[in-house]
Amino acid sequence: MFCFQCEQTMKGEGCNKNVGVCGKTEEVAALQDLLIYGVKGLSLYAAEGRKHTVVDDEVNKFTCEAIFSTLTNVDFDPDRFAALIHQCTEHRDRLKADISAAGGKTDFSEGAATFTPEDTLEGLVRQGEAVGIKSDPDINPDILSLKELLIYGIKGVAAYADHARILGQEDDVVYAFIHEGMAATLDNSLDADALVGLVMKCGEINLRTMELLSAGNTGTYGHPVPTQVPLGVKKGKAILVSGHDLKDLDLILQQTEGKGINVYTHGEMLPCHGYPELKKYAHFYGHYGTAWQNQAKEFSEFPGAIVMTTNCIQKPQEAYQDNLFTTGLVGWPGIEHIADKDFTPAIERALELPGFTEDQETKSVMVGFGHNAVMGVADKVIEGVKNKAIRHFFLVGGCDGAKPGRSYYTDFVEKAPQDTVVLTLACGKFRFFDKDLGDIGGIPRLLDIGQCNDAFSAIQIAVALAGAFECEVNDLPLSIILSWYEQKACAILLTLLYLGIKNMRLGPSLPAFITPNILNVLVEKFNIMPVSTPEEDLQAILG
Repeated sequence: MFCFQCEQTMKGEGCNKNVGVCGKTEEVAALQDLLIYGVKGLSLYAAEGRKHTVVDDEVNKFTCEAIFSTLTNVDFDPDRFAALIHQCTEHRDRLKADISAAGGKTDFSEGAATFTPEDTLEGLVRQGEAVGIKSDPDINPDILSLKELLIYGIKGVAAYADHARILGQEDDVVYAFIHEGMAATLDNSLDADALVGLVMKCGEINLRTMELLSAGNTGTYGHPVPTQVPLGVKKGKAILVSGHDLKDLDLILQQTEGKGINVYTHGEMLPCHGYPELKKYAHFYGHYGTAWQNQAKEFSEFPGAIVMTTNCIQKPQEAYQDNLFTTGLVGWPGIEHIADKDFTPAIERALELPGFTEDQETKSVMVGFGHNAVMGVADKVIEGVKNKAIRHFFLVGGCDGAKPGRSYYTDFVEKAPQDTVVLTLACGKFRFFDKDLGDIGGIPRLLDIGQCNDAFSAIQIAVALAGAFECEVNDLPLSIILSWYEQKACAILLTLLYLGIKNMRLGPSLPAFITPNILNVLVEKFNIMPVSTPEEDLQAILG
């Protein structure tokens, strides 16, 4: 086993033992490697097919789902991977026949385009072990680094594309690049410059993908509006929804209406309280818990059913396994998976459990500062900058994680001067989301833009402010402080690099898959830098 795709990876170098830091077994790691290998072969045919107007919607959908299933903390069920691997070669062979009929090239010699999966799980694991990240000992480390960076960026794109498709938003440009990029990783003739070009294109395509997902979210549920969300609890039966999928949350709200069950969000679902078409449900009450740092304790103590919609889950603990249900692309052996979106099992379990026995009031937090809401008060923001009431903006966001070192982000926000504004998004904000930072002229100093995919909103805000001040984004009084954990963060980082954003700080540690030479390229071109200490970074930024 070898895996270094996430920030938590062992010793900052790579997980190479029987079980990864994330809980992924050696068996599952090999199956994931084989699935990615198979998708590369499928992508060779899909890219060739487009040259002959052979475009298969089922292949597009499957490609995104298959790639998405290999993200950190999504699906660790080996049987499900075995099924996906066989489906992959079935799609490949069917597409091959269609391309042959259209007069296209089908005599690809690459092993990924021709291999036959074994019938047994043990056989598939052996095949996967032969095609993993370290399978070519002669590959140039910098070339491997760029190929893996491209793959991890594409994993993020595939995840966002899958979310967008569920809400009816698609663009074949996205699917075409996913196939182009995955196929390119099989081409050993590509040099570093060509791969850097593909990496930057991945950032461009991810921008389009996040735009599609934003259109799907806002087109279906309305533009988020500033909303106070209670962090306390309400007496009664309860369901907790974690993950990312707005549609799953909507279905749960529909199916629980009138049943005496209050629905709470957890983790990245917090921003959902700002969407008009979701907040209209009277039993959609509040937010419970944070994200990573206390997840096991929070889930263990929750007296109701828990539904996990996508990734960002640690290995489920026995203390709450009977109360946990998964949906979408999440899956764990022994955990009931709801594939048909009929949440009756979770509802029945919630009704069986005690729920909360009394109201518990605590503080509340404000969400709903998407680009529409922020630009609605743009005149106040611009005036605040011009009259020097607002000295600087910090975008402090990204992924949360369990490894020590993420307290940096809490300390940074707490130490940010009173004349600065903090914009935040994604689950990294749970290190400081409930801090009362006050306001500047009625504008809260802490503005929650939303989920990780709402980086599109952050970009729209930055572009609009640059237009208002008649300058480039890099000339704004804006600094970006990022925390990363998994592959969607890689895709967002590539988008920011594609847009030419410079002087970003990245932490808690730099990606293990980036070699020193590739890191030097990023430093020289974009001045990307690791975080140091909050005091040193604030001093360097503000002077």
